[in-house]
Amino acid sequence: MIAGIFSLAGFIPYWWAIVQGQTRPNRATWWIWTIVGIIIAVSYRASGAESTIWVPITYVVGPFCTALLSIKFGAGDWTKLDTICLVGVGIGLILWGVYRSPDLTLGLNIGIDFLGALPTLRKSIRDPYSEDLFSWLLFALANIINLLAVDRWEWQIILYPVYMVLITTLVCWCLWWGRRQKRDRHRKNYLN
Repeated sequence: MIAGIFSLAGFIPYWWAIVQGQTRPNRATWWIWTIVGIIIAVSYRASGAESTIWVPITYVVGPFCTALLSIKFGAGDWTKLDTICLVGVGIGLILWGVYRSPDLTLGLNIGIDFLGALPTLRKSIRDPYSEDLFSWLLFALANIINLLAVDRWEWQIILYPVYMVLITTLVCWCLWWGRRQKRDRHRKNYLN
């Protein structure tokens, strides 16, 4: 529950930064994460997760609100990568409907979630000031706490928390690295 609170708390400064024009969320990422969040929360719960369900719940509510904000405040045009990622979500939904297996659904949708992360990862390197680093650090902290809350170390239960720690940490790293690269280029141009 504490991890869920941290996770939801990470969205508050993120939403504020969006409204203030400091963050421009990638539309495809947040719509994909909303759809996948719903599927993962349902399949994760069906796989037996109880004590760590709070973060997946916040990853339905938070992305949905962010996706709504992205309509007005989102970044850029729709790209080929966005389309590929959305097609991946569609395939995942079809496979979920065909197989009705919570374990398969969880694994497929983590893969699809990663596809949804790709546009934001790319944007985090290319335009690192278009994302709120503090919010992403809170998301990473929430996911670390969530991983520590796992009470049964079975692959179906730890797969999603481990993935979320990795992906939010990767976004933080991309933002840090992208900002460092921009500062270094600026410093080099200034000295020349």
